[in-house]
Amino acid sequence: MGLISMITDLGLVRLLHLASPALPIGMYSYSQGLERAVEDGWIGNERQAGEWIAGILERCQARTDLPCLSRLYDAWAVADVVEIERWSLHLLACRETSELRAEDRQSGQALARVLAGLNVEGAEAWARHPSATLATGFSLAAVSWKIPKFEAAVGYLWSWLENQVLCAVKLVPLGQAAGQRLLSALAEQVPGRVKQAFDLKDDEIGGSAFGLGLASSRHEVQYSRLFRS
Repeated sequence: MGLISMITDLGLVRLLHLASPALPIGMYSYSQGLERAVEDGWIGNERQAGEWIAGILERCQARTDLPCLSRLYDAWAVADVVEIERWSLHLLACRETSELRAEDRQSGQALARVLAGLNVEGAEAWARHPSATLATGFSLAAVSWKIPKFEAAVGYLWSWLENQVLCAVKLVPLGQAAGQRLLSALAEQVPGRVKQAFDLKDDEIGGSAFGLGLASSRHEVQYSRLFRS
């Protein structure tokens, strides 16, 4: 599989639109366990925040989200409803806690509603679909807007990374300069992680970070919190 592709000017603009934190799908309200990790003292400075995010990038995003996104993209490209459902369900099944499953389902449904409002064919059916995930809607938009798969995956991963760093800035807390240093350092891993994900075979998909699962399960019963996950 070749990874060299060409993105048009309009495709680039569409990708920026899709990856923008201004997209009204509520991602700013999710920390994916990071809030509890800070509460429990696991993360207290810039270095520890970078190690936490890098670990999830390596063990979860590159081994689960991105390879599923790749297969969802291919399924949307040929309108294979069975495969779309299969990989959406697979991705949800990989979520280790109820709040992580709820986050993925709710953000996926929210993105589907946005796309339906933008007249993206096929989006409306996923606005209340119980198997909806963020990757389901993201891949649909990428195919509909003719964004090449590799660039779409880079945009998806960048959007996740930016949100995680913003959560760390608020929660640790970190200064804005520290947040930019984190983004700059972690961004260097993005292209390589996407290539790694695209090389995985079906039976190699799946990853886990024990700390993430533990933090998320503890966050579900956290008394006072800012984030939904």
